[in-house]
This record gives sequence, structure tokens and C-alpha cells, in this order.
Amino acid sequence: MKNKVCTFFGHRDCPDSVKPQLRKMLVELIETQEVDTFYVGSQGKFDSLVLSVLEQLSQKYPHIRYEVVLAYFPVRRKESLLPDFSHTLLPEGIEKVPPRAAISWRNQ
Repeated sequence: MKNKVCTFFGHRDCPDSVKPQLRKMLVELIETQEVDTFYVGSQGKFDSLVLSVLEQLSQKYPHIRYEVVLAYFPVRRKESLLPDFSHTLLPEGIEKVPPRAAISWRNQ
């Protein structure tokens, strides 16, 4: 089976009120679109909402995989969505990108 991938890189400010809609969309992606791999940003409220819903959904759908895609090396900048850095990914080549461009580069 080929993995279907979905990415979420959101805005720093996001109201909690979007969480039910986000959950509904993620369930639809998993159940009807057969998405099983999710990549999530690490910079703001939207990213943390996506991550929290995916953590919950992974209990019901144990076949899904999710990774928080870091824009910076953890020692350079604290990225605390996952304090133990489980489910994190550092894109290959990010070490050559200037810090000011790291988030944009990571999102691409």
C-alpha cells in the first residue's frame, strides 16, 4: 500500500474553536482519502492543535503516522510541541539554510 501524505503548517495565532472542524477534516482524510502520514509544523497554535488531534486520533487509527517537522535544530531554538522530540523530523539540508529563511524552506 502506498502512503498518502498530508501536511499542516499553520499560523501562530489560531482559536481553539477550530479544533472540532479540524478533527472532522482529519477523520475524513483518514477514512475516505486513506491518508496515513501527516507532517505538522512546529511554530504556532494551529500546529499544536493539529498535533493534539492527531495524537488523539492515533489511538483510534493506530496505522497513522505523524511527524512534527522542525525548522531549527533543537539546540538552537526550543521547539516544545513534543518535549522529548518523539515524532519529530529535521529535513535534510536545513542545516545549510540561514535561520531567517528556515521556516519558509521547511514549509516548501
